[in-house]
Order: sequence, then structure tokens, then C-alpha cells
Amino acid sequence: MTTRLVQIHMKARDDSALGRFWAEALGWGVSSEGPGVTNLEPVGFDYPDPTAVCIDIVADPMPKTVKNRVHIDLATTSAAHQADLVARLKDLGATPADVGQGDVPWTVLADPEGNEFCVLEPRSIYRDTGPIAAVVVDCTDPRAMARFWGEAMDWTVHEVTDEHAVLRSAQGVGPYLEFLRTPDVKTVRNRVHLDLRPYPGDDQAAEAARLRALGASDIDIGQGDVPWTVLADPEGNEFCVLTPL
Repeated sequence: MTTRLVQIHMKARDDSALGRFWAEALGWGVSSEGPGVTNLEPVGFDYPDPTAVCIDIVADPMPKTVKNRVHIDLATTSAAHQADLVARLKDLGATPADVGQGDVPWTVLADPEGNEFCVLEPRSIYRDTGPIAAVVVDCTDPRAMARFWGEAMDWTVHEVTDEHAVLRSAQGVGPYLEFLRTPDVKTVRNRVHLDLRPYPGDDQAAEAARLRALGASDIDIGQGDVPWTVLADPEGNEFCVLTPL
């Protein structure tokens, strides 16, 4: 048994408006599974597939109060592409953001609801990821995160140091999942989190039990009676185990 990262879950006061922003930003299509939920995935995409990590934007009235511990890095192919993308994103409603990055070659922006994201300078490692280069998670111990998430999913661990850990799908396609060491401490529920899905034929409850044995813990974020299981990784980052598909 194992799981795979299929999407990120993003809270929003206005899921439709934020969905329109990210659809334009990524060049993806928009759909909805019901009121208050906006789904984003590449046009013509056959979900789930490792070539993309999709985005579910879910309405939530609670305002954003701290820097997100999970964010998206966008890929570019040239300096001109980076500049053009930054300009286009600002036209769509993004604003410059200061997260203490200093003088760096990438550009830090915030979407219309304040969610930080980066537009990276061209990097060869991200040349085939699609528009999302990486999903990035702040952490205090990248080595511990690599051990947990490397066992939690069937993704391959590519690099581990004291400062960062890098994983990618076992098929070697799609965006990377990266854990970056940060001094910040998690203080509130993450507004952006990872959603995992077991493979067809696997048992969701058994998979959740396996994840608990690896160090995950049950957590109540007010989800009520839902078909998915909400857990937290060893550093308290919430994630969901969806039903097999």
C-alpha cells in the first residue's frame, strides 16, 4: 500500500475569484464539485496523474493571519519569460510580497488573498515540470520530513540536507515536493495543505493506519463527518487521505 500526492487544498474567502486568478496564472481549466469548491487542473488532464498536482480551492471565512507554511513555486524558461510572467501576474491581481527573502533571483508575490508564491528564475531542474515547479513546505527538520514523506508516498527522495529535502513522483514527472528549513514555528492551521490519495483497490482506513505508524497523528479541524481522513505529519502539518481512485 502507498499513496500519491494528487492536489493541494487552498482556503479562500472567495473560491471562485481566487480560482479564476490561479487558472489564468497557470493556464489551467476551472470546474466545481459544488458550492464553495473550485477545482483547477490542466486542460484535458486525466485525474489523477503524476504529471500535475491539481489545486482545490475551498471557501473559508477565516482570514489569513500569518505567512503560509506551504506555497507554490512557478517555473520559467528564460529571464524574459520570468519578467513577462511577473508582469502578467501583477495585472491579474498579484502583489509584491516580502517574506524576508532579501536579494534573490526569484520574485516573491502574493495572490489576491495574500497567499505567497514565487516566480523562479530559469532552472534546468524544473524544465519539464509544467507551470508549477514545486510545492514547498516550511519545516524545522528536512531530514525528518524526508523520512516521513518518503515512506508516506511512493514519491522518490532526490536530495536531503540539513537545509532542504526534495521529492518527486516515482515516474519522474510533474512538480517537485520540497521541504525547506525555516526558523518559523507553526502556530495556526495551514490554509494550504497536501491531499493524498491511495491507489485503486487499496484500503483507505488501512492506509491511514500505516501513516499513523510512520508518525502521523489524527487531528480535528472541524471537518465533521467526511469521507476523507484528516491527519497531521510529525511537524503538525495537516493533510488529507482521500478515498482511493
